[in-house]
Amino acid sequence: MDRNFLDEGQALWLETVNRFMDDEVTVEYIRKCDMNRDYPYEAYDKIARQGWLGLLFKEEDGGAGGDIFDYTLMAEGLGKYGFDFAAAILVPTFTAMNIQKYGSEEQKAQYIKPFIDGKIRFSVSISEPGAGSDASNTATRARRDENGDWIVTGSKLWCSGAAANNTVIAMLVRTDADDKHGGLSILLIPNDTPGMVINKLPTLSRHATGTTEIFLDEVKVPGDAILGKEGQGWEIILAHLELERCSVACAYVGNAQTAVDKAVQYAHERIQFGRPIWDFQVLRHMLAERQTEVDAARLLCYRAARMAAAKIPCSREVSMAKLYGSETLKQCALTGMQVLGGHANLPEADMERYLRESVQSTIGGGTSQIQKTIISKSMRL
Repeated sequence: MDRNFLDEGQALWLETVNRFMDDEVTVEYIRKCDMNRDYPYEAYDKIARQGWLGLLFKEEDGGAGGDIFDYTLMAEGLGKYGFDFAAAILVPTFTAMNIQKYGSEEQKAQYIKPFIDGKIRFSVSISEPGAGSDASNTATRARRDENGDWIVTGSKLWCSGAAANNTVIAMLVRTDADDKHGGLSILLIPNDTPGMVINKLPTLSRHATGTTEIFLDEVKVPGDAILGKEGQGWEIILAHLELERCSVACAYVGNAQTAVDKAVQYAHERIQFGRPIWDFQVLRHMLAERQTEVDAARLLCYRAARMAAAKIPCSREVSMAKLYGSETLKQCALTGMQVLGGHANLPEADMERYLRESVQSTIGGGTSQIQKTIISKSMRL
């Protein structure tokens, strides 16, 4: 498609990521990881060797010094063959950015370079059985013991990538029972911490990256594991979600474009009633509608990313991008299933995987209904 709204460097960067996905990762590898529920360690290591994990980090910290728009373009390319694979890269990167923004000098020294080098991963744990969209209802409790260490008790849910090797979990916990928002903090907890149990869940989507449930029973965490200040958790999570939603929205767009492209290709190749099914206007119009929606979703993503990169308040625009991107992916996958017919149900067609992941896209990272609530708040007179 025409990408004249990107400058030459941006267009080249997006093409570089797309070409890397085709040549170095491949759709076959992503499909295999999904079918076997295997974390994509091999591809993750390849991306680490490219230096892309450090895209957003400052050059003095060993990163590339890129901005959120650069990161969003990378997300679009990484999502090309499915959001689950993109999540394996995006969840660690947008979580790790909290270290640069809020971490102590000791935490930066401990975590940033090993992360950029691909030696450790990050995951974020916000939700609980009783706290999903209402994250401020977090009940997992962390208290100080006589030595100043944290003792953590509770359970967390839907923590993507937390079971992967060498992962540090940025966990939202309650450090003050009497202050709903001001009583929340973030602890950095390695996933091999004694006493913490992590179970990968057999979910409809997120097969490779995996999403988990976590149980903590009097788990001891060092006192200096707190990110930022005690009681700063809510502030950190709000900033985190803006970057998360900006990137995942563009990954949805990357996958939605592939779903449309795959359906168009099949429509030209599939012969019925003596001619390609593309010749039937009903299918052409369906696909024209989907391509229009993909282009619109992409522009919403780019607008939000440009505003975020310029440090312009953009919670409304980010929510619009996340809302429309996720719903567009779902519609494109559904149309793809219809165009490919019975063939769409086979794993090697990939469309059934795109559909499964699209359902999750309207829920994870803030449901479509939550995004509409955020948007509508900005519309008050």
